[in-house]
Amino acid sequence: MAKATMKAVKCPTDELSLTNRAIVSDKDFDEKTVSHVEINTSPGKSFVFTIKTYPRMTPGTMGFNLPQRKWAFISLSQELAVKPVKFNPRTDSIGTITLEVDFLQQRMANSDPYDSDKMAQEFLMQFANQAFTVDQFLAFSFAEKKMMGVYVKEVEVNDFTQMKDGAPMSKKANMGVLSPNTVVLFEKAENSTLHLTGKAKTKQAHTSIINPDWNFQKMGIGGLDNEFSAIFRRAFASRVFPPEVIEQLGMKHVKGILLFGPPGNGKTLMARQIGNMLNAREPKIVNGPQILDKFVGESEAKIRNLFKDAEEEEKRCGMHSGLHIIIFDEIDSICKSRGSVAGNTGVHDTVVNQLLAKIDGVEQLNNILVIGMTNRKDMIDEALLRPGRLEVQMEIGLPDEKGRNQILHIHTTTMRENNKLAPDVNIPELAVLTKNFSGAEIEGLVRSAQSTAMNRLIKADSKVEVDPEAMDKLCVTKTDFIHALENDIKPAFGSSKEEFEKYVSNGIINWGEPVSRVLEDGNLLIAQTKASQTTPLVTVLLEGPPGSGKTSLAATIAKNSDFPFIKICSPENMIGFTETAKCQAIKKIFDDAYKSPLSCIIVDDIERLLGKILVTKYWHTELKSNTSILC
Repeated sequence: MAKATMKAVKCPTDELSLTNRAIVSDKDFDEKTVSHVEINTSPGKSFVFTIKTYPRMTPGTMGFNLPQRKWAFISLSQELAVKPVKFNPRTDSIGTITLEVDFLQQRMANSDPYDSDKMAQEFLMQFANQAFTVDQFLAFSFAEKKMMGVYVKEVEVNDFTQMKDGAPMSKKANMGVLSPNTVVLFEKAENSTLHLTGKAKTKQAHTSIINPDWNFQKMGIGGLDNEFSAIFRRAFASRVFPPEVIEQLGMKHVKGILLFGPPGNGKTLMARQIGNMLNAREPKIVNGPQILDKFVGESEAKIRNLFKDAEEEEKRCGMHSGLHIIIFDEIDSICKSRGSVAGNTGVHDTVVNQLLAKIDGVEQLNNILVIGMTNRKDMIDEALLRPGRLEVQMEIGLPDEKGRNQILHIHTTTMRENNKLAPDVNIPELAVLTKNFSGAEIEGLVRSAQSTAMNRLIKADSKVEVDPEAMDKLCVTKTDFIHALENDIKPAFGSSKEEFEKYVSNGIINWGEPVSRVLEDGNLLIAQTKASQTTPLVTVLLEGPPGSGKTSLAATIAKNSDFPFIKICSPENMIGFTETAKCQAIKKIFDDAYKSPLSCIIVDDIERLLGKILVTKYWHTELKSNTSILC
């Protein structure tokens, strides 16, 4: 048959329609001589079909199933121009075919995994030796007759007339014929709920989770380089790699981070800006107390609503789902240890249970990152801190000198750019003077210096007048910063300089060898505390009769140490305290000392304090930083 006109009809049998071939009468075509035909549906529109003969097919007609008619724009009873087509097996055999696949009908959709390797084998068997064209749409039956819609996205043919290193050259083509050696790759359609597994699937374009242009300075974060490096390694490194690599490792992403530490060190700022650093959905920021509700079940419902969007996208996109970030500020307010809150409502306990179930329950999600922030890690339920939940626990401590330098640069950048910062302001020098300052206290220091500078240009008589040339005259100087340091801003974990003055106001009279030896040994112990890595806790006991100068010597040694944290623990300050209050006061001093990289504590009149509690509990369990204790 050279060329003929045939009438389009419905495919006469559902069974044969699954092969996605054009059905013809055996009186019109001989399958042994003609396998493929080209059909002209309209001027300039031609499509290639593989044919299948059927004895009961009316001669002069050609049967098509619904996907075929949609793809080739064929109407029933339409007259079609048909001619045979021959493919050259040396140049037209498909080497690789990429197929976009989805459920043919949404009612068939489910979240079961489908093995793409088995799908590829089934596809080669069902469509052996058939011709395929780019943009062709067809029906594919797999896994207990589940009907899937398949869209031909890309075709590469092997050219055996051109060989390289013993293998045929491959090139993209508009059509080709499926061969037993064809590599079939499946790609999930956009927004499909189909879950593909196995190796016979394409690697979809992967967008890095980290924005390429993020910058800590622009984000207003300073002094947290080491902390962020640790968080990135634990929480974000796995999300940089394509999902296929993570699947091959059988790995699950980190789902939770807990940031804890003293107030004002950047926990909330870091969590707030983390959404700008990541290519993720808009973070959901929740203040802990907002979750609690007076109506039964409403608190738990609020927790479920936070994870609702992530659940829907996980079902729809699987491992290609975007990252959903949920930030809990003051998480200790809703996640207290279960059973620790008095009352019979049990609201806190059920909120903790609901949060645990959502983060790492039976139907766990792999596209979430929960960030919790607190000053009281000890109050949080232990179940929330285990691996699989808030497993990355990072202490955001007081910034070191380098960190303080960064923070000061951040808060003075705008002034510097507008020439409002005097040349005599030395940022590295201020970083040295602000020992044990938190990030918030450094910001307050800059704000206080600005206020002092502005106050010079205000005349406060019977009425407040501003210098008309204030715009040009306003400039923050070194004197303004020194004034703020000495009078306005004091670090919460700093030295008690005023308290020390009364002990060393009259100086030390070096009357002989005992005084010299105490001062020399004290300086050696201070040097050991600064330099040694094997003895982080250094202690010394000064003994002698009352009024001999023990406290003055200890205060002098501590003052000369220039440690950022120096405190005196004296029973004079605890007059009228109960035993519990004394323990709490002592504990607070040692807890504050732990937050500083270098600290010195003077315990005056130690025999009047509860020595057992002080020595056994706090000296040996709480202090982990370099600390010197003078008693």
